[in-house]
Amino acid sequence: MRFLKLFLLFVVVQVSAQQGGMWVPSLLSGMNEQEMKHLGMKMSASDIYDANKSSLKDAVPQFDGGCTSEVISPKGLLLTNHHCGFDAIQSHSTVDHDYLTDGFWAYKMEDELPNEGMVVTFVIKIEDVTAQVLANTADLPEAEKQKKIKENIAAVSGSFPKESWQENSIRTFYEGNQYLLFVLENFKDIRLVGAPPSSIGKFGSDTDNWVWPRHTGDFSLFRIYADKNNHPAAYAKDNVPYVPKHFLPISLDGVKENDFNLVYGYPGRTTEYLPAVAVEQIVNTLNPAKIEVRDRALKIEDGFMRKDNAIKIQYASKYASIANYWKKWMGESLGLKKSNAVNVKRAEEQRFNEEVAKKGKTAVYGSLIVDFETNYKEIAPYALARDYFNEVVVRNTELLSVGYKLYQLEQLYKTKGEQAFTERKNVLYNGLGEFYKDYNKAVDEKVFGELIDIYARKVPAEFIPPALTNVDTKKLTSDVYAATQLTSYGEIQKLLTGDTQTILNKINNDKGYQLVKSMADTYLNKVAPKYDEINLRITALQRTYIKALLELKTKARMFPDANSTLRVTYGKVKGYKAKDATIYESRTYLDGVLEKYIPGDYEFDVSPKLIDLYNKKDYGPYGEGGKMPVCFIGTSHTTGGNSGSPAIDAKGNLIGLNFDRVWEGTMSDIYYDPAICRNVMTDIRYVLFIIDKFAGAQNIIDELKLVHPKKKR
Repeated sequence: MRFLKLFLLFVVVQVSAQQGGMWVPSLLSGMNEQEMKHLGMKMSASDIYDANKSSLKDAVPQFDGGCTSEVISPKGLLLTNHHCGFDAIQSHSTVDHDYLTDGFWAYKMEDELPNEGMVVTFVIKIEDVTAQVLANTADLPEAEKQKKIKENIAAVSGSFPKESWQENSIRTFYEGNQYLLFVLENFKDIRLVGAPPSSIGKFGSDTDNWVWPRHTGDFSLFRIYADKNNHPAAYAKDNVPYVPKHFLPISLDGVKENDFNLVYGYPGRTTEYLPAVAVEQIVNTLNPAKIEVRDRALKIEDGFMRKDNAIKIQYASKYASIANYWKKWMGESLGLKKSNAVNVKRAEEQRFNEEVAKKGKTAVYGSLIVDFETNYKEIAPYALARDYFNEVVVRNTELLSVGYKLYQLEQLYKTKGEQAFTERKNVLYNGLGEFYKDYNKAVDEKVFGELIDIYARKVPAEFIPPALTNVDTKKLTSDVYAATQLTSYGEIQKLLTGDTQTILNKINNDKGYQLVKSMADTYLNKVAPKYDEINLRITALQRTYIKALLELKTKARMFPDANSTLRVTYGKVKGYKAKDATIYESRTYLDGVLEKYIPGDYEFDVSPKLIDLYNKKDYGPYGEGGKMPVCFIGTSHTTGGNSGSPAIDAKGNLIGLNFDRVWEGTMSDIYYDPAICRNVMTDIRYVLFIIDKFAGAQNIIDELKLVHPKKKR
């Protein structure tokens, strides 16, 4: 808190120069409030966050750990993105009841579908606990310091007052220079209420992902259920709809260029203050490696999905997950190059060194930039090998990812003994059925063959495992898939049946597992320890660098990097110039859906009913000048985790649903450029139009509070 106060006290920013930022709502300053009001906001900071009375924060829970959502009715109705609810929609889908293709609508509450394991989390209160967490850590070596901090976090979290149904969570900010405690409520009975067909909710699919103009109705609806006391509870038939402290009224007025909008949510991760050498490594080495791996996997899966609808259902969610960051990384690299981010950061570092010398801080901060250069050069081969291992083994090759779970099981026996082994074995034995429900051996074998070849050729030579040294990867692929038991749930269950030694003997005799073990042993012995050692040094340098930036005030705006905690970002509805002679307007309409329409296409098909509504111009109260608005863009600074975030107008009404960023601006996780960084939102009027006119779900519309704030002036 002391660093933040120093920053707010001394830094002066012209309020007309809004340049991004992800701000902790409990720490919104007078400067933030002044800036937002200059941009057009009519609310106060306490309307956005207040620990003691209802505020906007009480309508914005985190959705299932990775997205954001908003409460839009007094009966706990929840709005989020279609892609955030995609796994749930898929899990309820079958070939006979294909909710992905056809959509799903509960026309009465009894028809709402429960979702095992889904969690929605509200922030009740935020407290600064920096002093308590950093107590007695100042002079400790780095490893001991981190250990002591963990002990302090556990102690503070355990003692901070809360209700029995609440949880405490402490998170780090400014790279360990600040710690905040969040009092949370986790609701675990979440039911699917509605979802448009994928031809609306995923219109444009992967071709349009991360780009503008967009025409996607990326939304789905859920409902929070609670016990009779309105507290969190596991699923039970007699649970009742949650009564929120606050829900968002919905504006029917729409948006226009330069309108203020505030985006509230849980941005996942940014690294805005990386040194130039780290950004250079990302652009030139790490991103290209990850992009190539995913590119190969996606092409194979897409080929199978287009030919077989059953495979399409099995792999739809997995494909979307892989494609999302594949395309993001490409746009990120493009944007970083276009914005000349590396050289901009080098210039900032030069000014930083000059300020260090000017303020007489050379002994403390003078070697930081040189030390960054040294350590990033040293970590480079380890970071590359780490990314290849994660992309090929952990994430994108299903046989290897299952094998790695078995490898972790064996390591658990070696480190923690029989009981821990048995508990994890039982989880795998009973839980892998869900994985194999969406598994296809032919698809996986083809992916395996491509990715294992990349691994054998591209991982730094000193980190190639024995099993992949001078190997014919085509023959290896054929041999593994002909012999392994890792491609079937029934066969996996056989491997995991028996006493501990029997199980260990069986899995170690499996050809697929033998390959995984060779890869994992090499990685964990040769790569991970050294990577962790160097990264620990880099972490300490980064923390000191952030401390110096806060202390010396060399940056005009300094918000903490995103870490999946509740944040406020704000800006204006605004178009942008993407490149020479290409200028994008800020809004799209249903006309654009029909312009992109390709009958029967996987990504650009359009429902006959939507075409009919378009031809009749039957838009109800949701249209604008004879047209149906679909999406709009703005200058708010968002990232992954902001999917599903509400876009809120100047008076606190819902106007849109955040779901993406423009391709040229995806580098905003690393470097925000106000000229091209734009977040993409579905216009709330399109959501209402689909619910009302397309789905005929009047029961849902009746729950909502629809307002015309401009007409009340």
